Amino acid sequence: LSVMEPMAKRVERARMPTLKIGICNNRGFTLLELVVIIFILSLVLAISFPSFSLQKDGKLKSEAGHIASILRYLNDSAISTQEIYAVNINFKEKTLRYKGPEGEKVERIDSLSRITMQSKGNVSDGEVTVFLSPAGAGENFSIHLTGIESSMAVVFNALSGRVKVLTNE
Repeated sequence: LSVMEPMAKRVERARMPTLKIGICNNRGFTLLELVVIIFILSLVLAISFPSFSLQKDGKLKSEAGHIASILRYLNDSAISTQEIYAVNINFKEKTLRYKGPEGEKVERIDSLSRITMQSKGNVSDGEVTVFLSPAGAGENFSIHLTGIESSMAVVFNALSGRVKVLTNE
């Protein structure tokens, strides 16, 4: 037991907190630590900031792609079913109304600004109806969309039935 007593005292001393006079445990940040934190924050902001600007016109790209897919679908349906389909564009309500094989649908297009047609030129008021027949549309046209920082056009080629989405910057 005499050998165990000194060991017990050592363990007890190790558990007791020691106070050191003259040394302060409340340290601040060093200049190097602050520089590293600022660098990391600026790196995170630089990576995330471009995604915020892309979100602004994300809806514009989405609407342009949606209009293009509707026009492709109706053109292909007109050729395969040998029927004529109409697309009605209402600028006051900012809607695209069409009747396809599944029935009539109405799509709201908030960025809709105008349509350019060979026969009517630029139209941005009222309503315009475009017909898609088995032989294609009667004329080339482009539907223009305007976003916060850019604009896009959905261009329909009457001869080939091809639809393109163009970015106007």
